[in-house]
Amino acid sequence: MPSRPATQHPLFARFFERVGARNEQRGQAGLRAELLAGLRGLVLEVGAGNGLNFPHYPVEVDEVLVVEPEPYLRERAGLAAERVAVRIAVFAGTADALPVANASVDVVVCSGVLCSVPDVPAALAEFRRVLRPAGEFRFYEHVRAGSRVRAAEQLVLNTVWPRLMGGCQLRRRTGAAIEAAGFTVRSSRELIFPAGAKFSPVAPRILGAARSG
Repeated sequence: MPSRPATQHPLFARFFERVGARNEQRGQAGLRAELLAGLRGLVLEVGAGNGLNFPHYPVEVDEVLVVEPEPYLRERAGLAAERVAVRIAVFAGTADALPVANASVDVVVCSGVLCSVPDVPAALAEFRRVLRPAGEFRFYEHVRAGSRVRAAEQLVLNTVWPRLMGGCQLRRRTGAAIEAAGFTVRSSRELIFPAGAKFSPVAPRILGAARSG
């Protein structure tokens, strides 16, 4: 039997869609609005899933190019794009080999993506490649916990979590990786989602913006 391509996670994709809808009602919609506030010009969203960010793009955005590797989620994103005012084009691709020209977009957006890409430095290098000079990178990602106890719990769970959750890794120091890639972080705040959660392995998060130069 042929193996399934690494970008196909059909069971996880459907689980992601269900959980995502519930999390929007628990306050994540507001975080998405914060992530995308004030954007304009040509935007590239990498790993859009089923398109939960789409309703929050400001009308000042000229167009959103969307790269989504997972086939089921890409199909759902295409349907979501038809329901919003901003023009959105959805196509296949991966974060470490973006089908986008050099220095061609004003903003790169990713939310819940850098946890699961195989090579974070390669993905961030691609983001810098496609951004125009002084272009902006907006990010909303779950990260390694600051508490030693929580980080240890993530370490234990991470032995099985990626296999169940589409390659998602629990212990990445994404903020440090963004700076190491050459971005200048303008703003970044740590938060817990859902707010007040006693513990969830994906509760520690960062939300912020960085410049490519």
